[in-house]
Amino acid sequence: MSTDCTHLDQVAVLEPENRDACPECVALGGTWVHLRSCLVCGQVGCCDSSPAKHATAHFEATGHPLMRSVEPGEGWGWCYVDEETIHTADLEALR
Repeated sequence: MSTDCTHLDQVAVLEPENRDACPECVALGGTWVHLRSCLVCGQVGCCDSSPAKHATAHFEATGHPLMRSVEPGEGWGWCYVDEETIHTADLEALR
């Protein structure tokens, strides 16, 4: 693996059930720009370009350090703790 992230051992959910909406934004009647999924529990939230930043809020509330983009054509993730990009090859190696 090529990433310097020290948290890849916490990956439990590679594919979220929901790829269509940020559930918290839907519940609040809000909007989102892009979607991210927690690699620890699978929760989907909106990105930091979205008004509510639910993916980062999830990290802050739970301490789950890893997320990935669930946008079509994107294959990267992020470790909030190590501030490291997780590349597609690193995620595929975990399958």
